[in-house]
Amino acid sequence: MSESEAPEPEPPAGTDDEEETVDALLFGKWDVSDIAYSDPSTQRYITVSPVAHTMGRHANKQFKKSEISIVERLINRLMQTEENTGQKQRTTRIVREAFDIVHERTDESPVQVLVQAVEHSGPREETVRLKYGGISVPKAVDVAPQRRVDQALKFIAEGTHSASYKTKTSAPEALARQLIGAADYDVQTYAINQKEEKERVAAAAR
Repeated sequence: MSESEAPEPEPPAGTDDEEETVDALLFGKWDVSDIAYSDPSTQRYITVSPVAHTMGRHANKQFKKSEISIVERLINRLMQTEENTGQKQRTTRIVREAFDIVHERTDESPVQVLVQAVEHSGPREETVRLKYGGISVPKAVDVAPQRRVDQALKFIAEGTHSASYKTKTSAPEALARQLIGAADYDVQTYAINQKEEKERVAAAAR
């Protein structure tokens, strides 16, 4: 057999161009590649990735928190309570179970629900205190987009803690209710209620 008639070597296994690449999934379940944003002002500050634990690599870098996944930031916020302080694995389990509940009740991606909840819970206006000759006067100011995301996560975490601490409601159940209620803009939800209260006080101080 001549060299021109020699069979071509077969490509090694796993190098086929048509082989589809499997994207990483959050908690091994949820696809985060197709998330829709309704608020362009906070979009750049709501990072979505399949990584829920970066081991503090951005801890000492200013403004790098916005590059951390919004899911991990929620986990970190939930850790700022007496029961969950330092319990990263426990808090991650709470969020993972809450996501399962959200999916069962809404039939939507829980990551998408979280993004909507954060967009709806961030106040657009708040008040600061200005002093004029010893007199403190409230003044309404616009809230920066990054602070809006911070405030939204704070309200969701506070609502989860208040609904589950010393009650029969489990933490995953309380978190799921907060996320679903905030995503639907339910004013009975703690996070939405706090946002409305801040904006109401700011409107009175204009």
